[in-house]
Parts: sequence; C-alpha cells; structure tokens
Amino acid sequence: MGKIISVVNQKGGVGKTTTSINLAAYLSKLGKFVLLVDLDPQSNATSGLGIGREDLEKGIYEVLTSPVSFREIILDTAHDFYKLAPSTMSLAGANVELVNMDRREFRLHDNLLDIRNDFDYIIIDCPPSLGLLTINGLVACDQILIPVQAEYFALEGLGQLLGTIGLIQENIKPELDILGAVLTMYDSRFKLANDVLRELYKYFPNKIFRSVIPRSIRLSEAPSHGKTILGYDPKSKGARAYERLAREFIYLTS
Repeated sequence: MGKIISVVNQKGGVGKTTTSINLAAYLSKLGKFVLLVDLDPQSNATSGLGIGREDLEKGIYEVLTSPVSFREIILDTAHDFYKLAPSTMSLAGANVELVNMDRREFRLHDNLLDIRNDFDYIIIDCPPSLGLLTINGLVACDQILIPVQAEYFALEGLGQLLGTIGLIQENIKPELDILGAVLTMYDSRFKLANDVLRELYKYFPNKIFRSVIPRSIRLSEAPSHGKTILGYDPKSKGARAYERLAREFIYLTS
C-alpha cells in the first residue's frame, strides 16, 4: 500500500510547493512511483510542472465534489513514474461547498482509497491555510511533512498548525503522525538562520530532517519554466539538496 504524505504549512512562501514538486521528482528519479496531488487553489504545483490550469476540464475539485475518480484526472509529467492530480480554478470555491457535504473531512481520504495501491508515494501539496481543504489533506495522509523557512516569522504559526494536527489526532485520526520538519531557504551565512534551526528543535525534537534546502535562485526560476529543478538544473545546489532530501525521506518512510 502506498504511503500518503501531506506537505503542510499554513504560512505562505515557505517553500511548500517547491518542496512538494521537487521531492516528488527525486523520488521518481530514485525509482518510486509518485502521484503529486495539487490541493492548493493557487495551482502552483500544477503550473510549476508546466500545465496550465485554464486548459483543464477536470481536476481535484471535481474529485472532491462530484462522482469523478482520480483516474479520470491524473496527468503525466515530464518525468517517468511521476504523475499529477491537478488543481483547476474551480477549487477556490471548495472550502465553502464542502461545508454541507457528508463526510466533508474525508472527501479526499475516501477518493484516494481507489488509487493508493497504484503508487509508492502520494504527495499532497496543501494550501497555505487551515481550512477544509487542508483538513482533508491531513485526514487523508499517513504522515505530515512541514517545510519551515529559515526566518523568524516562519515560526510564528507553528503552534497553531500543531494545535490543528492535535485536534485531528484527538477527534478523527489518532494514528496521524508528523514525519518531520525540513528547513528551507537556508543560508548558513546568516546568524538568524541558525537561530531558527535551533528553535525548530523545540517544536520537533528528533523530527528535523538533516537535509536542508538552501536559498537558491535556480529553485526560484524553475517553476516559471514549468520544470522541476531536476529538469531545469540538475547540477545546482538546490537540486543536490532535494536529492538528499528524497533519499532521507525514503529511509525514514521505509
């Protein structure tokens, strides 16, 4: 049975989608069958893989709100073994429409049951909020990966996020587990970055990835070309960092 990992942080701009896209790319490079689920109405994971959401007739919104299956929306990417369940413009209304649906917190979970055996890993890129879409992402997954930017303000919302995770563990899914936190946009030249790393250990004792993602222009450029860093500049320091993260990820989830 494939493992489902949600990439979550309600603060925007922390490298959540960059991590989702590129971690999935390197997992596929290492021979794993991977599905990336774009659960963010901004559709950055979809566009970052070179797919225009305006050109799509169906996406994750239709899976959550109507009798459309994942198999009807899954698309190929530029990488072997790497598939995408895209987001479309319609997803922006899902938080409101899900409110009155039966099993509203389980819509994603229930639909993923049909396909989880098709993949080694299903990576869910959650939106930067703690609304119903993110709750669906948390309920659907086995473990949570939390990217944290190496800046002071990135730590401010972690308490709220951990509180939400705790509520889901208490009321819906006791077995939900935090895989770990990964530090992104890290620059060792700045004392603040090292201070943030030390502070992270207070939130996640023994659950900090050793692989750290550096601040990198090439990582920022790749999505504008519709490519992962593996497809855009595989020799860059950002590419090497995500390959290390993927190897560590496989080790921790095996």
